[in-house]
Amino acid sequence: MTETRIFTEQHPIRVFLLDDHEVVRRGLTDLLDAEPDISVVGDADTAEHALVRGPALRPDVAVLDVRLPDGDGISVCRELRSRMPELACLMLTSFDDEDALLNAIMAGASGYVLKQIKGSDLVSAVRTVASGQSMLDPATTARLMRSLRTDPAETPSLPSELAGLSPRERDILALIGDGLTNREIGRKLYLSEKTVKNHISRMLSKLGVQRRVQAAVLASHLEPRGSGEHVNR
Repeated sequence: MTETRIFTEQHPIRVFLLDDHEVVRRGLTDLLDAEPDISVVGDADTAEHALVRGPALRPDVAVLDVRLPDGDGISVCRELRSRMPELACLMLTSFDDEDALLNAIMAGASGYVLKQIKGSDLVSAVRTVASGQSMLDPATTARLMRSLRTDPAETPSLPSELAGLSPRERDILALIGDGLTNREIGRKLYLSEKTVKNHISRMLSKLGVQRRVQAAVLASHLEPRGSGEHVNR
């Protein structure tokens, strides 16, 4: 599981920006640099530029525009995280697009927010993903899970890794897909919260993913286990 990271004025969150509009980059820089615990260390206007500059600047968080003239921020997220596994990527987009959200999750993005977000909420989002938490809220994840279950044609091919899960791990994966917390999973399966965490760590390793929400997407491949919907509110 991801460790919580602490940032201060002396050791601020290092942020890298990718957006093809200069006015957006300037606005984001002014907004974020005004915070004592956040420092914008660089920016880029194309995917190619981001892949050259990003790793050299060693950011903690990359705020990435999804749509770019020479590619997309999701591919940049995947490539940057392959080079810097500790990097948290926050996808910024003008469009509420479920396909892009799914792709961002599977690329390892920590968050996905719309450009209509309030400035104070974006600052909070940067702090949230920098600390190792996810900005993909349970309601959004649950909506995506329902979409995948009702439209199997949109679901990626069944990964062979699912076959390697134990029955207990498959039960836990299904409950993650239903939006349950570790504590709620423990109550339902009569397990301690620590045991659930240990199962999830092993399961993520078997599935070859780093984030719980990526596992939730894979849970949409599992056979339905009854009629109950368990969605975090």
